[in-house]
Amino acid sequence: MKYNRVLTIAGSDSGGGAGIQADIKAISACGCYAASAITAVTVQNTLGVQAVAALPIEIIEGQIQAVLDDIGTDAVKIGMLHSAEVVARVADVLKKYDIKNIVLDPVMVSTSGHRLIEEEAVESLKQLLIPYSRVITPNIPEAEILLGCPIEGQPSLPAVARELASMFGVSVLLKAGHLTDDELIDIFYDNENDEIVELKSKRVYSRNTHGTGCTLSSAMAAMLARGMSLVDAARSAKDYINGAIVAGADYEIGGGHGPVNHFYELWK
Repeated sequence: MKYNRVLTIAGSDSGGGAGIQADIKAISACGCYAASAITAVTVQNTLGVQAVAALPIEIIEGQIQAVLDDIGTDAVKIGMLHSAEVVARVADVLKKYDIKNIVLDPVMVSTSGHRLIEEEAVESLKQLLIPYSRVITPNIPEAEILLGCPIEGQPSLPAVARELASMFGVSVLLKAGHLTDDELIDIFYDNENDEIVELKSKRVYSRNTHGTGCTLSSAMAAMLARGMSLVDAARSAKDYINGAIVAGADYEIGGGHGPVNHFYELWK
């Protein structure tokens, strides 16, 4: 017997709601074996981030190589890479391996609207890693940074997803959570088959939404690792994150924004 394997490359969240911790939970809950390469360690809880310590680039590269040389992987999820140098090194090491399923979450802007990575790192992502990925999962502020222009509401999202796909040669899962509609309609554009899919859900009014982006992209990677088509993987990942948000809405943990309930299907 063999596991379906996913390698996540991202930062650590000591509060457990986002980053590597959320990735490992989501990948496991979605039926895959999770391996990890940590890029940075954060001092973090539900109230926010107090400090960040970046790992040496050689250690980041070494983790990736150690996993791929021995365990291998069926998909890679990439989260926040804090500098242009880290982006370039991660791109270099991944290109040595024949990895078909790379899901990149272009983490650039916090929920509160703060830029999280350097401008040089954004340009490196656009040039070196996004075109090498199979799927990207931007939210609206991140899509605006990639496009270089504002996005005007829900009706424009299909065209935005197509434009991003055309720019970078990837499929795009564009998240609508920053809009204010009661119905959320994420847009998935399958660049390989020229297909637009609307992923609908009712908005859940919850303070426990920390790590939703990490969780969704990790679920997408897990579904691809299990052999699903792009569209089926996107639908399954959307169903999983929506269920996790709904199931976690009534929990109380910490004094700020808590996590989703990653293991809601196991804890019934």
